Amino acid sequence: MNRITYHTTPLGRVMLAAKGDALAGLWIEGQKYFADGLKGEAREQDDFPVFVQAKEWLDRYFAGEKPRISELKLEPAGSEFRKAVWEALCQIPYGEVVTYGELAQKMAVLHNRERMSAQAVGGAVGHNAISIIIPCHRVVGANGSLTGYAGGIDKKIKLLTHEGAYSESFFVPKKSTAP
Repeated sequence: MNRITYHTTPLGRVMLAAKGDALAGLWIEGQKYFADGLKGEAREQDDFPVFVQAKEWLDRYFAGEKPRISELKLEPAGSEFRKAVWEALCQIPYGEVVTYGELAQKMAVLHNRERMSAQAVGGAVGHNAISIIIPCHRVVGANGSLTGYAGGIDKKIKLLTHEGAYSESFFVPKKSTAP
């Protein structure tokens, strides 16, 4: 049985999901792939310990603190490749951005390959099951395009601005490239 709860953030209402004693999902209401990977019945349980911790983490983050991702036990559902990409996202420092190409290079080295498709990496980034905490919003296009955020480009801009990482050189492409 999955457990879920809801929390209100400056980005809007989010749904959190737990698997065992770990956080398995965090989705912004209305985002693409909402509750993706959440299988079976779910019971709402606001006071479940991992939810209490995650809500406190989110409140601290939006209050301007820089809580460590390692403070939370995370267990997003996904393939080994996606999990490796999500782990790489967790290494991007607060207030910094990387490009999809840079992330693909990192994944290529990790997998002992000459190269890795930035599109494959982008697909994994776009299916991040724990938005905000696993910072997929910190990935941008090589030319500064703000692409591929399942929560919506407006939310990505708010998160980057909140972290002081937003640059005037960033732009929203005319056609969405979200996976």
